[in-house]
Amino acid sequence: MPRSRFPAPAAAFGRHATIRRSVRLLDAFRYEQSDPARFYSALARDTAVMIDSLHPGPLRGATVLDVGGGPGFFADAFRDRGAAYLSVEPDAGEMAAAGIDQRSAVRAQGEHLPFRTGSVDVCYSSNVAEHTRTPWAMADEMVRVTRPGGTIVLSYTLWWGPFGGHEMGLTHYLGGHRAARWYTRRTGHLPKNLYGVSLFPITAAAGLRWARSTADAELLAAIPRYLPRFAWPVVHIPVVREAAATNLVLVLRKN
Repeated sequence: MPRSRFPAPAAAFGRHATIRRSVRLLDAFRYEQSDPARFYSALARDTAVMIDSLHPGPLRGATVLDVGGGPGFFADAFRDRGAAYLSVEPDAGEMAAAGIDQRSAVRAQGEHLPFRTGSVDVCYSSNVAEHTRTPWAMADEMVRVTRPGGTIVLSYTLWWGPFGGHEMGLTHYLGGHRAARWYTRRTGHLPKNLYGVSLFPITAAAGLRWARSTADAELLAAIPRYLPRFAWPVVHIPVVREAAATNLVLVLRKN
């Protein structure tokens, strides 16, 4: 990828990557635990805008598979854009958490997607890879089910970024297990995102290695999801990007 400019898919999304958007999303993250509907609805709208910008064709009429769809907040955002939305979620409790109609959802693991090879136009995953023991097996499956010419978007929270510890805050810098113990003592209950069980360290370097080595898709862009456009070049700086990028988006085109 050239350092002086970003490829066309990223440039299209870059028009939306403003300081105002970054501030709005940062504010929404404050409600992830206390008001999940508020947080996930805001994130769903932003995700639909992002995918619509990154996919070369219109979303209207396209089949979009969401790997790790959770309680269903993302469905309306994509259906409003005319997409045929499908989701996969392994946790039955998570699927039922918001009481949303999940008729287009399938209970399954991202590492074993129950879809034919080349059956969807867009396959994306938003903030799921860090909750998966084998994220690159999931990424391989995302590539497999996408049709030739289709779009794969893998977005995940970087462990060494300020949000890597999720609700445990910045204490994860002192160790994931230690952060979980401190959180439990402070709140009286285990964190939802428990290190080593439902939260795992994941890096930008590992994602870029996977994306550049997969034989079935071409890496088109790697961008820091929540940063304004002027800060995007940080993704080209090894080590620094692990903390500064906060969330990495890998955009691939299926061969």
